[in-house]
Amino acid sequence: MSVDASPTPQPSLSPSRAADFKTCPLLYRFRTIDRIPEQPTADQARGTLVHAVLERLFDLPAAERTRPAAGDLVIPQWQRLRDERPELGDLFADGEPTEAEFLDSTGGLLDGYFTVEDPRRLEPGERECLVEGMLDDGLRIRGYIDRLDVSPAGDLRVVDYKTGGAPREAFEARALFQLKFYALVLLRTRGVVPRALRLIYLKDAEILDYAPDAEELERFERTLVALWRAIEKATADRDFRPKPSRLCDWCAHQARCPAYGGTPPPFPEGLPLVPVADVVVATDE
Repeated sequence: MSVDASPTPQPSLSPSRAADFKTCPLLYRFRTIDRIPEQPTADQARGTLVHAVLERLFDLPAAERTRPAAGDLVIPQWQRLRDERPELGDLFADGEPTEAEFLDSTGGLLDGYFTVEDPRRLEPGERECLVEGMLDDGLRIRGYIDRLDVSPAGDLRVVDYKTGGAPREAFEARALFQLKFYALVLLRTRGVVPRALRLIYLKDAEILDYAPDAEELERFERTLVALWRAIEKATADRDFRPKPSRLCDWCAHQARCPAYGGTPPPFPEGLPLVPVADVVVATDE
């Protein structure tokens, strides 16, 4: 008897893709199903670079984690990113900004970080760590945490760096969505509710701390499952509708969006019955 060795696609959701579907189902389709490449913007590249610098900063001995040391990491980390992603060089094709101006623009964000935290007093448990877990209904949730701090008592603090400005109070729930996602994974895999979820807004040098509880994360799990069911239905019906908002101004897909007179490409054939959302490391949210 022959055995089909090909793996069965497993439903999987990352916070980036979940946020895409919440923001605009058609955006989710373009990124996850059609997999249309997007040229990174200068802001996205800056976010990726600053994240890389802050990750590498903690490779240094504690006493050496200074603001000048962080500045010294900018060019080496940028060279590494350009080697890995040559398309980043296209950001400077029209000369605005110049590459030198782009690199200088990281300075204010690093200043913001050192305003709110002293890395010499921190020893993160993990950095840029992949966390993944299975919910009871079979949905796998996964993503990358910028930093996971562990206290001597074993308490967890999930930390996420944001290079954009701090949101107004009405948008805090949106900003915390990603961290609640990670907190749920940690609850399901380690049996621990993180003591704190921390958003560090580098541009404004502000910190937003939030303390979740188990009941809240269980409600959040039900929200994710409902969201996944909506994704499954949209995939089965091939019905991903645009959801116009102010965020459309920054969307790379306006030319193919019906809300702007465009036409989406034909829906890909031969897709698995179970949509599988990839993990994308968010440069910034």
